[in-house]
Amino acid sequence: LQGLSLLFRIILLGDSTVGKSSLLRRYTEGSFIPAPCPTVGVEFYSKMMELPPGIKVKLQLWDTAGQERFRSFYRNAVGVLLVFDMTNRKSFEHIIEWYHEVASIQIMEKVIFLLIGHKSDLKSDCKISTEEAEGLAASLGIGFIETSAKSNTNVDLAFETLTNTIYEALKNKEIDLFQWHSLDLNKSDITVPSCI
Repeated sequence: LQGLSLLFRIILLGDSTVGKSSLLRRYTEGSFIPAPCPTVGVEFYSKMMELPPGIKVKLQLWDTAGQERFRSFYRNAVGVLLVFDMTNRKSFEHIIEWYHEVASIQIMEKVIFLLIGHKSDLKSDCKISTEEAEGLAASLGIGFIETSAKSNTNVDLAFETLTNTIYEALKNKEIDLFQWHSLDLNKSDITVPSCI
């Protein structure tokens, strides 16, 4: 895979107001808006990463706000960040539903999930312990990271962890390259998966 340029479509899922847009904005723009408006429709961001040895990865990042009419986006995702608000127990309890919703309509052979406990800066208001979140992640066979867009804690780590896990699955042939469309960009570009 050395010398390839890759495109990974990643979606962020979770209840409204858990901070998905704040995470995306912090990661791609380095900014934080204290009280952003709720996402209506689809928000799209992109960012380039470089993985050793010289693999360029373009991340296509989508927040669909969980709306029914945008669920077709799930089908083309290779990675999913499942985001809950650590101060909101309901958002944590709904993670299982978000997970199964993607799994039920996903056409990719394998999708990489990562559980994100957001707003970790609000420690005194947390309703979910690290141990409980780690237990849920373990039951789903996925990783868990606590983040805060406000304090810029572990935001880069979350996206980098998901991207590296996708890349390792690709290298280990756990993800089928033949499900993706190849593009001839300097004769070395693979789109993972096809874009809209």
